[in-house]
Amino acid sequence: MPLDPTIHWIDTPAALDSMCQTLSEARYLAVDTEFIRESSFHPIPALVQLTRGDDVYLVDPQALVPGPALRALLGPDGPLKLLHACSEDLEVLANWMGGPVAPLIDTQLAQALLGEDPAMGYQRLVEHWTGDVLPKDETRSDWLERPLSDAQCRYAALDVAYLPLIWPKQRQELERLGRLGWLEADCAALVDQAGRSSEGDGSWYRRNRQLWRLDPRATAAYQRLTTWREAEVRERNMPRNWLVSDKVLFAIADALPCNRYELASVEGVKPTLIKREGDALLSVVRGAADLEAEELPDPLPSPLSGPFKRRFKALKQAVNGMAQHLGVAPEVLARRRHLEELIAADLNQVPLPLPSGWRGELLAEAFERALNESESEVKE
Repeated sequence: MPLDPTIHWIDTPAALDSMCQTLSEARYLAVDTEFIRESSFHPIPALVQLTRGDDVYLVDPQALVPGPALRALLGPDGPLKLLHACSEDLEVLANWMGGPVAPLIDTQLAQALLGEDPAMGYQRLVEHWTGDVLPKDETRSDWLERPLSDAQCRYAALDVAYLPLIWPKQRQELERLGRLGWLEADCAALVDQAGRSSEGDGSWYRRNRQLWRLDPRATAAYQRLTTWREAEVRERNMPRNWLVSDKVLFAIADALPCNRYELASVEGVKPTLIKREGDALLSVVRGAADLEAEELPDPLPSPLSGPFKRRFKALKQAVNGMAQHLGVAPEVLARRRHLEELIAADLNQVPLPLPSGWRGELLAEAFERALNESESEVKE
């Protein structure tokens, strides 16, 4: 039988300050958000849920401006915050409050380090630890409507009500396994990343799985085009694809057009895009075209080549072996993109971007050994 917490609706400054005073001495504070972002770049906060393990407070961000008390409660000097799969919640709260949420524990990351599904959802987490089955009927609610229904409020309250019950059990298991420090390091990294959102614009291009198909100059152009696009959509507060998609930017970078006529011939480029953004796009492309050879990025190896495949297989074996030893999913230890970055560095004979922290302690030497042995096999 799911919990039935007492719910408090918070939509006045006085009620908000009273809530903050009540929660300020909590040992830990469960936090969640509901938001909308279909027609904007920045998520629109619709609801903020908080509990210390008894009553649940539903804060209406449409009616309130965060004050010093709330920023102190959710900031570094406040209680430990418990969130589940928190990356988007951190973005919502940082934009609304104007500051970071810290310190925090992501219970999804905690579960992954316990050897479970590395992306376990909240409902499964609750069932795993308590046996309770949560309702799913309000998953696609319009959280901006007012007033919210009783069913919506209860659904939102249950999204935080269980975390203060689950986290002590997770912590106990992590301490038994000697992995609590791993989780704390990963959660600190989440806080750091959430505070540097605009600084990641220059790295967006790396998400493209076909990047290896571009030559170095086209790669430089694609990086500059995606960096330009990220800054523009953030400033205009619009979804990325409403301005220009990754696919179209990739095609423009591959073609390196010199004028509007050549830009118009690129697949996916529509006349409206040329009219609105043609000059800006061509200016970015010209900047890449003017780079000196030594300024260009190193070429990315083809994942279809023999040298790449040998190295990838060797690295995957190292990751899988350690994952099996620890009883966790391989992706908890290393993502495919990081393995590909290691391979590219090895083939280009530049310093390896080896993992740091606890992952480095577990895998750095194994990665170096795997790369050396994969190359030795060919020479023999």
